[in-house]
Amino acid sequence: MLSIIHETDHLIAINKPHGLLVHRTKIANDAEVFALQLLRDQVGYRVYPCHRLDRKTSGVLLFAKSKNANAEVQQLFQEKRVQKKYIALVRGFIKEKGMIDYDLTENGKTQEAITHFNLLKKYEIPLPFGKFHTSRYSLVELSPETGRFHQLRKHLAHIFHPIIGDRPHGCNKQNRLWKEQFEMMTMLLHAQELSFNFDNQDIMIQAPMSMEFKRAIKILENFQSITYL
Repeated sequence: MLSIIHETDHLIAINKPHGLLVHRTKIANDAEVFALQLLRDQVGYRVYPCHRLDRKTSGVLLFAKSKNANAEVQQLFQEKRVQKKYIALVRGFIKEKGMIDYDLTENGKTQEAITHFNLLKKYEIPLPFGKFHTSRYSLVELSPETGRFHQLRKHLAHIFHPIIGDRPHGCNKQNRLWKEQFEMMTMLLHAQELSFNFDNQDIMIQAPMSMEFKRAIKILENFQSITYL
């Protein structure tokens, strides 16, 4: 059963688990269940997805209960009046804050893409990696201005801090390390919060981290030799 984390007369939001598609798509013919279908069957009425999350991304996924409400919320997204916050665990020590302004191309069309980031915590653990005696990671908060396909994944790879568990944009060696050492294959990217004004009400929807994301943080906190705040 899906975890419903917010509901009003017009809107309903779930905490989407890793690996679940929002709806049917040609690029994932292997999938048989979808968030749209599961939520509809769970609540007993039709719902409309207001935005999208990658299959591998967990977190806040918002639906509308009517076509009119869906149109209104999608307009908010288009006008950049929805504030989005994600968290990710990335390779290496990222700087404290910054902006990634790097255009992305999809289906032959290049579009502006902007992501802001803030460092939350750094970890260094005594696990050799390549020529290094330790492994370094950063927990980072991400706030995308735009919503391009795989934007956060591509932007973090572009600045050489790929998300742990990301395939194909991540670091294959780090992904293999986490799989072999910790039996972790989940992409550690989570849609933590959506904030917007709808029907003259300020709305903030937050989604708790998945159990796998919590496990990854616990591994680092238990295994680290140095913590940088």
